Amino acid sequence: MKVGVMGAGSIGGYFGGMLARAGHDVTLIARGEHLDAIRRGGLRMETAVGDYVVHCGATDRPGDVGPVDLALLTTKTYHNADATPAMAPLVGPDTAVLCLQNGIDSYAPLLAAFPDAIVLPGAAYIEAGRPEPGAVRQAGDIVRIVTGGVRSAHSSHGQRAAAICAAFRDAGVPAEASDDIAVTLWTKFLFIATMAGVTSLAREYLRELLPRPEWHKIIVGCMTEIERAGRASGVDLAPDIVADTLAYMESAKGAMSASMHADLLAGRPLELEALNGAVVRAGETAGVPTPINDVIYAALRPYAGGRVS
Repeated sequence: MKVGVMGAGSIGGYFGGMLARAGHDVTLIARGEHLDAIRRGGLRMETAVGDYVVHCGATDRPGDVGPVDLALLTTKTYHNADATPAMAPLVGPDTAVLCLQNGIDSYAPLLAAFPDAIVLPGAAYIEAGRPEPGAVRQAGDIVRIVTGGVRSAHSSHGQRAAAICAAFRDAGVPAEASDDIAVTLWTKFLFIATMAGVTSLAREYLRELLPRPEWHKIIVGCMTEIERAGRASGVDLAPDIVADTLAYMESAKGAMSASMHADLLAGRPLELEALNGAVVRAGETAGVPTPINDVIYAALRPYAGGRVS
């Protein structure tokens, strides 16, 4: 399978590297020192099951790659305005475009840009980072991809999702195709948007907030707003999704952190529009009030573009 990865940082580098290690023809679209390091010595992968050096294609010019069988979009969502048109040379009539970004509607620009492509929204469950140029690091026991088609009139999209998941599994990455990808996206979203939004608003970690009654109430309220917006949007979420997500948060005992919180503290751009901004938009569309997410969005919006002096 010929694969192009738009955004070969931690997540894209890991999944692209695993496919390359399994023998697929993978090209990583990267920039700067990261690109130079991959070209010089391959992609160094530090994983929970071993360390590898993977030699694969790497370029900052998607036009040099041409149409692929599978195009992965793994950039931060605030890069979509540039990344989506830049992917055009990778997308041919038989290309499947797999979006592994945060959010419930991050794949929407792909539907508009590539109306004839097989666009597959997906959820990636992984703890990964980029310790230095040319390297990616995966930690923890959880690595998983769930994906599925959104253009329901095309049954071939579900079949393609299943085939791609099989390729990932053969490469050592647990993956499954979903018949209702919206449920998967919203279920992850409820957790991620709450953790990212609340910890960024408070400038504290979840382990510090959960034991305090005033913040515990806000955390549950934030999740409840997202649940109501999802149900009003026609998504068949699990009956106990808020209670189950809260139990998961409490059981982790501080082992989790939100990248948006880290980005805020470091003065980097935030995925605010794809997270709490998406809650506000979904609530407005469905007629569901989202006051906690409204406050989170309003308070963090001045920081969305990066450090505020």
